[in-house]
Amino acid sequence: MRICVVALGKIGLPLAVQFAAKGHHVTGADVNPRVVRMVNDGTEPFPGEQGLAVRLKEAVAGGRLTATTDTAAAVAQAEAVVLVVPVFVDATGAPDFGWMDDATRAVAAGLRPGTLVSYETTLPVGTTRERWAPLLEEGSGLSAERDFPLVFSPERVLTGRVFADLRRYPKLVGGLGPRSAAEGVRFYESVLDFDPRDDLPRPNGVWDLGSAEAAELAKLAETTYRDVNIALANQFARFADRTGIDAEAVIEACNTQPYSHIHRPGIAVGGHCIPVYPRMYLWNDPEATVVRAAREANTGMPGYAVGALADAYGDLTGAEVLVLGAAYRGGVKETAFSGVFPTVEALRARGAHAYVADPMYEPEELSALGLTPHAGQPVTAAVLQADHQEYRSLGTAELPHVRVLVDGRRATDPALWPGVRRVVLGGAR
Repeated sequence: MRICVVALGKIGLPLAVQFAAKGHHVTGADVNPRVVRMVNDGTEPFPGEQGLAVRLKEAVAGGRLTATTDTAAAVAQAEAVVLVVPVFVDATGAPDFGWMDDATRAVAAGLRPGTLVSYETTLPVGTTRERWAPLLEEGSGLSAERDFPLVFSPERVLTGRVFADLRRYPKLVGGLGPRSAAEGVRFYESVLDFDPRDDLPRPNGVWDLGSAEAAELAKLAETTYRDVNIALANQFARFADRTGIDAEAVIEACNTQPYSHIHRPGIAVGGHCIPVYPRMYLWNDPEATVVRAAREANTGMPGYAVGALADAYGDLTGAEVLVLGAAYRGGVKETAFSGVFPTVEALRARGAHAYVADPMYEPEELSALGLTPHAGQPVTAAVLQADHQEYRSLGTAELPHVRVLVDGRRATDPALWPGVRRVVLGGAR
């Protein structure tokens, strides 16, 4: 099969490599010439995705994967097109479709009868049918469902472990109609492998959810659930802080009961998904008060952590404070909606001098993000923002002047911080 993957980012490129590994001929289309050049050289354009470097090199060397900046030309040669172009939300929560609109028009320009089009980018409910179908029809002169199958099939993977997640989770598909759904199921069954699981209501594999709208809601629902769950854990943690209870021990105990699945509290919820998709859901359903309250609760956690630092340290005016971790989560070089930004902002608002260190980032990269890199200057307080593995062995040997440490991820070893007031969010003081 000839497949075109539109957008070779941290999800799109692994998908293209996965499809090529199944023996298909894949063309990746991207607007960034640097990304296209690196892919054609067999070099991963971003680090951190397990197994990608080797698999990419093999796919390119075997002639099964090439890249281009000409999306329409790639689509014209394809039997299936998969779009993984980012969709953002603005400050009001409204989605910004600009990049995907452009990509859809480019796809339409090359679209031929019978070519499957699949959107994997998370979308508000109704977008595939009400926005993408008309754009594709207008630009191609073809009719969705009658002339070409159109489906929504959300990506459900985490960066850093994409290949493992592709095998682990059922692939959800929703079509504009029965022909689209059948073609979508057939396509994904030919490009993916699935691990057997006995904890699913039906066998692992490709699941037809009955409509594009149902598949769109499924992705929003599963991500919004995580945001709401984390918000609940954070509120338990804040109550535990006021009452001297160890919230972690309570949550661990609760989760021994099969109906309890409480997540872990933490300083921030970051990444491309959890901070964004609940707002996308709210755009569809503004009366979802639980979702709105959860988003507000999680957004407030960096400020709460800095407040906990001030309670333990005293006046932060002029204090030299190190924020440990720029990434939104440990082991991933990504700062999308990272808690580092509101944490630094809250520190500066209290008059502190905020520095940032991250084992995955060079000082000039931190500067480019608007952060002040730590250059070894003495600091008297620290806030752990990302749970990088390196921080589990960090202590006063490396930061001898620190008087107060706020551990926002419960990732530090108390034995390595003798004489330091160590504050763990949701931990008994």
